[in-house]
Amino acid sequence: MSENEGVLFVPYKDTLGLLNVEDAMRLCEQVYAMHARGSVVLSNPPSFKLDVADGFNNHWHVKSVFLKDIPTTGVRIYNYFDDGVRNTVGGLGCTRYIVLSDPHSGEPVAIVDEHWSYAIRSTAAATVACKWVGPKNPKILGLVGIGTMGTNALRCLSTMYKFDEIRCTSRQPETRAAFAHKWSQALGIPVIPKDSVEEVVRGADIAVGGTTSGDVVSREPWLKPGCTFISLARRELDPAGWSKMDKVVIDSWEFNMLQREFKRMVDGGLFSREQLHGEIQELVAGEKRGRERDDERILIHTTGLVSQDVALAHFLYRNALQQGLGIWLPTAH
Repeated sequence: MSENEGVLFVPYKDTLGLLNVEDAMRLCEQVYAMHARGSVVLSNPPSFKLDVADGFNNHWHVKSVFLKDIPTTGVRIYNYFDDGVRNTVGGLGCTRYIVLSDPHSGEPVAIVDEHWSYAIRSTAAATVACKWVGPKNPKILGLVGIGTMGTNALRCLSTMYKFDEIRCTSRQPETRAAFAHKWSQALGIPVIPKDSVEEVVRGADIAVGGTTSGDVVSREPWLKPGCTFISLARRELDPAGWSKMDKVVIDSWEFNMLQREFKRMVDGGLFSREQLHGEIQELVAGEKRGRERDDERILIHTTGLVSQDVALAHFLYRNALQQGLGIWLPTAH
């Protein structure tokens, strides 16, 4: 089939075989370089939200971007249920699609299910920064939360490092025990379930916070000299500890300021842009230095860039096209 047969729908089951961890990390790094070159055009406003209450409790997030270097234009649409007790944020049941169009003509090109690409992007975009600010030879990895975020962080970091020991914790003892057993066998190294977050973080060379908790989870005094802490969610590291880190790097100041918890921390005087070492794009472009001493404690925090989501969706579309996968949908003409 050719590109002219309509709109290619790439379903979830196909995306799993079309995008691997290494590709996701490479593409996320390339998009950071695009940002540094100024070839990424974000929508205005950069994020649109619709919260439908009145007993429905569903939430729409819409973002769009133009990537000049590919080139492609994409709109990301995301809807989930959250009533304060149950949410579908990490589940396959929520709405997650990216619509791609040809920026030269405006014609529709593809609709890509982004459950897998979003899940791996969320960790690839953060862990790739370890190339610049990670420890030289980390031996102990700590995972705080072992759901989608924690699992994919492990997948990403395992392509970069050979750990001697992995520690993990979660809300349910049986869940972390099962995780430890599975990954001990898969990696051939000890994966040890722990009862507390402190036991996981204290002494770790790299610690990853990837929980669904709205509360502070990890504390700065637990972080040893030389460690890198990767924050993948809202309040993984105590806001009071941010200013005590030797370096803090994030994916985007603008996008993080759209997040309630981050903005509250900044407005409360706990952290400022002046205290930020830099954005990850500046590390990739060589505009800011990475780790300069073995004993530096460095925080990586990401909220997610739609530019990376769209780049991964375009990669999935091109791969599906080449391999004859996906489902062709008719256009209006």
